[in-house]
Amino acid sequence: MVKQEWTREKLIKAYIEFFKKNGHKQIENASLIPKNDPTVLFTTAGMHPLVPYLLGQPHTLGKRLVNVQKCIRTGDIDSVGDTTHHTFFEMLGNWSLGDYWKEEAIRLTYKFYTEVLKIPKSHLAVTIFGGDDSRGVGTDNESRKIWNSLGVSDDRIMELKDDNWWGPAGATGPCGPSTEIFYWKQKNKSPPKKLDHKDFNDGNWVEIGNDVLMEFLKDKNGKIVPAKQKNIDFGGGVERTIAALNGLEDNYLADMWKPIIEEIESLSEKKYDSHKKEMRIISDHLKAVAFIINDGITPSNTEQGYVVRRLIRRAIWQGKKLGVESFTQKIAKVIFKTYQDYKFDKEKILLELEKEEEKFNKTLDSGIRLIENLCKSKEISGKDAFLLYQSHGIPVEMINEIASEKLSHVNMDDYKKEYAKHQELSRTATEGKFKSGLADHSVETTRLHTATHLFLAAVNKLLEKPAGKKEILQRGSNITAERARFDFTYDRKLTEEEVKEIEELINSWITTGSKVERKEMNLEEARKMGAMGIFEEKYKKSDVLSVYIIGEGKISKELCTGPHVNTLKEMQGYKLKIFSQESVGSGVRRVKIRLEKE
Repeated sequence: MVKQEWTREKLIKAYIEFFKKNGHKQIENASLIPKNDPTVLFTTAGMHPLVPYLLGQPHTLGKRLVNVQKCIRTGDIDSVGDTTHHTFFEMLGNWSLGDYWKEEAIRLTYKFYTEVLKIPKSHLAVTIFGGDDSRGVGTDNESRKIWNSLGVSDDRIMELKDDNWWGPAGATGPCGPSTEIFYWKQKNKSPPKKLDHKDFNDGNWVEIGNDVLMEFLKDKNGKIVPAKQKNIDFGGGVERTIAALNGLEDNYLADMWKPIIEEIESLSEKKYDSHKKEMRIISDHLKAVAFIINDGITPSNTEQGYVVRRLIRRAIWQGKKLGVESFTQKIAKVIFKTYQDYKFDKEKILLELEKEEEKFNKTLDSGIRLIENLCKSKEISGKDAFLLYQSHGIPVEMINEIASEKLSHVNMDDYKKEYAKHQELSRTATEGKFKSGLADHSVETTRLHTATHLFLAAVNKLLEKPAGKKEILQRGSNITAERARFDFTYDRKLTEEEVKEIEELINSWITTGSKVERKEMNLEEARKMGAMGIFEEKYKKSDVLSVYIIGEGKISKELCTGPHVNTLKEMQGYKLKIFSQESVGSGVRRVKIRLEKE
């Protein structure tokens, strides 16, 4: 193992301290499960929790923010096993919300890398946006001049188009060019004096940071227009930066992976050098699973739960290839020790892993019999292989190996076509489901978001509280322009009479046209005034919170980041309708509501 000068802990500490010294306030590490952005299943970048503030809403901690955000990206799950892809990773992030602009952003980034990380300037290169007529945005010569002023010559600046355009996160929202910073990681070879595309494609230049320069908005017509508030959004991967700084060709040799890999070596009595792919998949997938379960998602057959199940089963299969059984809990315990700065619900995570491992082992028995039956012919069709993967969670690698043992084979070309078809259907379904998500702040979505506050206020006023509970609480929401899905703590189905009574009360509130006010206060003040909220345990006493008050507090008082209508007059002409309800777990109900024109 290469001796490492930089560790995860050292990098994070240095990063936070540097930006705090430069006027940034540290914000909390948000949940992996997006609170107010239904356009994504998981938090994939540090900016996702900040969308309301990027669109202009004041942040309680000011205009300069910094944090290290845990992230999940599922698009490359099948690529995990190489040296660089990860499902779970941490991202260094800092933001200017309408405060400083390009010059200071680029200067701070460059200063952090050259003075704090002490990267030789000779080993750095940058990219800028090269302009795009279809977007109506020209080359970012402003950023080029700023880099030049810091001593970066034109020979080390490359113009790119799509690679250097960011966003928006949803169908509409903030977007703009970006400028990326690259590090030459080869220690036994000097970086070239002049950049070319070949250098960028051979893997020697590693992107370690990216300043997104949010100076535009994409509107509902798909047009790129100047933004009222210009923002800076910096992101840099912790794992990738550590590997680059330590001259590692393989990210999995870094300190946040080392103890996990060593545990797999011990359990399997095999060496990493001979079984890299299997050990990378196991360590990556179980790390992601531990963090996702910790944030409230358990294995299931839908949405985030399906991702958790798939990750666990893929890890178990790789373990079987190494000859280890009942090992997921042992790996999880090492993950807990490796990330001691996080608070894990260890008992819950271990229990879910145990249950899922038992369940998959039972599924494997029947699955193997199905594979062996299909092996009676010389070829397993791509469609049959995909059905085994989709319905039994059996990885195609496993189907291939068993088929090979039985002198059969899988039609992989057809399998890839079936898989691609499934991905397209999933993508289309997701786009349809999350169309006009809360991230775009459309008028319809904003009305429905306010309607969920009215719903929570109504059920607390009208329904008998669950035993031992002072109030009925929100447990999640998913809001589009067409409907709001709202989860709340309640232990039984609402009767028809209760549904009607709730609807009538909410609609009577709408007719009042009451004012919707946003006030800032600390946690103690929010509690004293009776504000409701489900995220109180994440706040510090000194934090300034955002509370939305409807009807001078006579209707609703709730912790929230917005957006909302300014008055209930904006909802007049509509009537709220509860059109479905179901149970989504022990003591949690889900309703779907619409605002229908009168």
